[in-house]
Amino acid sequence: MEIIFNENKEIVDRIREGLKRTEGYCPCRLARTEENVCMCEEFRQQIADPEFEGYCHCRLYYKKK
Repeated sequence: MEIIFNENKEIVDRIREGLKRTEGYCPCRLARTEENVCMCEEFRQQIADPEFEGYCHCRLYYKKK
């Protein structure tokens, strides 16, 4: 298993700018809750799933099997 940034640098730059504006909360989510602090709870659960391969919700990270 490996977690990498999206290969599209423009997406990575935009999401990182959003994370700065939102003080670390996923910029793709409206609620400012602990579950939405980057790396969000949803993606941490996906990481724990050995069958999951794909992007996090905002497409900043990618999990390879």
